[in-house]
Amino acid sequence: MPTSPFAPNTALDRLMLPVDVPTLKEAETLVSRTEGKVGVYKIGMELQFAGGLEFARDLAADGKKIFLDVKLHDIDNTITKAVRNVAKMGVAFMTLHGYPKTMRAAVRGLMEEGNPGLCLLGVTVLTSMDEEDLVAAGYRGPLADVVEARTRDAREAGMGGIVCAATEASNMRSILGDDLVIVTPGIRPAGSAAGDQRRVMTPEDAIRAGSDYLVVGRPISQAGDPGSAADAVVAEIEAALS
Repeated sequence: MPTSPFAPNTALDRLMLPVDVPTLKEAETLVSRTEGKVGVYKIGMELQFAGGLEFARDLAADGKKIFLDVKLHDIDNTITKAVRNVAKMGVAFMTLHGYPKTMRAAVRGLMEEGNPGLCLLGVTVLTSMDEEDLVAAGYRGPLADVVEARTRDAREAGMGGIVCAATEASNMRSILGDDLVIVTPGIRPAGSAAGDQRRVMTPEDAIRAGSDYLVVGRPISQAGDPGSAADAVVAEIEAALS
């Protein structure tokens, strides 16, 4: 079975750290304190609106792997053109909401730009949502069925991977095989608070469930020593892999 070109090579590669801070100064500090300790830096919306897009471009130019977490969803033409521009930034990953037309338009933009090095990720259902949240948003559910449907849509669209909860990774791996990567937010080391996440799992359990990349935020960024906290997560990943 083919292996995704976006598959990680080492335990360190698998750790994604969200740079979820309000200012560029704080972002620079967090990156400096975790230099060489994480595989990918994730730039989300909070920082994007405070100069984070240029910051992401600069980090990528410096050789760091960057995950641009933009969660795009718009009309087809807008998505296609937006992805063409993102493909020029040098980032490694970017997200879109996992609607079939949105994902197909994104893949079209990537092909037009001719940048196979950008991994497009389809967000299935946000890990902050549970069954009640899904129903309140107008979906019939159950949640697992929505995640599965969007995963199959991502594969058919030619996406590079999906974003789902680690609790769903095992089932999604059986659908995707090794063709697409699975990115799982809501990862919490044993003893850490879940915060606003609903569907969480430890790093070790997430790897064993089939996750390729783990997004670990506050347990690292809010630690007294973020570098050491990142080291501990990587060690847990290595234990699971071995």
